[in-house]
Amino acid sequence: MNLNTLWFMIITFLFMGFFFLEGFDYGVGILLPFISKKDLERRVVINTIGPVWDGNEVWMITAGAALLATFPEVYASLTSGFYLAMMTMIMGLIIRAVGFEYRSKREETWWRKAWDWGLFAGSLIPAFTWGLMICNMMRGLALEPDKYYYGGLLPLLNPFALVGGLTFVGLFTLHGASFLGIKLAGPLKDNAKKAGQVIWLPVILLTAGFLVWTFLTTDLLNNPGLDGLPLAIISAAALAAYGYLIRTEKEMLTFISGAIFILSSTVMVFAGLFPRLLVSTLDPAYSLTIYNSAASPGTLRLMSIIVAIFLPLVMLYQGWTYYIFRERLSAESGDADLHY
Repeated sequence: MNLNTLWFMIITFLFMGFFFLEGFDYGVGILLPFISKKDLERRVVINTIGPVWDGNEVWMITAGAALLATFPEVYASLTSGFYLAMMTMIMGLIIRAVGFEYRSKREETWWRKAWDWGLFAGSLIPAFTWGLMICNMMRGLALEPDKYYYGGLLPLLNPFALVGGLTFVGLFTLHGASFLGIKLAGPLKDNAKKAGQVIWLPVILLTAGFLVWTFLTTDLLNNPGLDGLPLAIISAAALAAYGYLIRTEKEMLTFISGAIFILSSTVMVFAGLFPRLLVSTLDPAYSLTIYNSAASPGTLRLMSIIVAIFLPLVMLYQGWTYYIFRERLSAESGDADLHY
């Protein structure tokens, strides 16, 4: 174990937390217009993530900041190569954030419905864009000898990445449905459960097909550095268990199975990349690894001290927040008056 490997693991952990927590936020936003029709019901659905969504988003900011501090060349290549994709994602996040804050400012039906669809779009766009970016990282980029990508947006819109983006959307939507299953009560919980039952089979078929495509297109599942195949099996088993559990009354187990899939799939991707962070399709020598893109040893040591102090505090505080807001919500109990 060295500091380079340690920080690869820490960044992997940060992205695990982000996709797990923000994943069900995206899923709730995508499902919002479909599982709730009345304003009262939609306010309840929004309230399931209202107290926590911005805290969940902090994981993305933390992961980006950690990447900038510890592997600055990777951060520079990502932000320049994925510039248009990232700006599209940020615009979606802005729409979502404004929707949370502005939805309740006026009573008119058209106003609230417009922001409901804004929350939908502001969840769908980032979910798809994250899939697009991660899948291009899995596939590899045309990194030049200076370790930068100059191809623009069009090559990033390749079939593999587009299907991967749709897969991300489907998986986050499932994750949101299972989260609503543990947060809602009454008819709204039944609606969320039915939504998960309807989309589970198309999502698992899409995911299975994409997994096969990943095996044929990349070396992620048989990387000589770290073998991702066992993790792929764990992910597939968790997703299959989700399909069974969502037809039962075991909402927490359903959510846990979806969480296992999200977490194991994230580890699978990073394990398949290790020790690379960005793969060059032009020449393996142009790839950015945890060694040729790392900050100085002093910076890595300093960042290790900072994360050892503050990451546990952040996790304790966020865990306390979820404990405080642990109760189920329902339209019948007046929970729509809490926030939005």
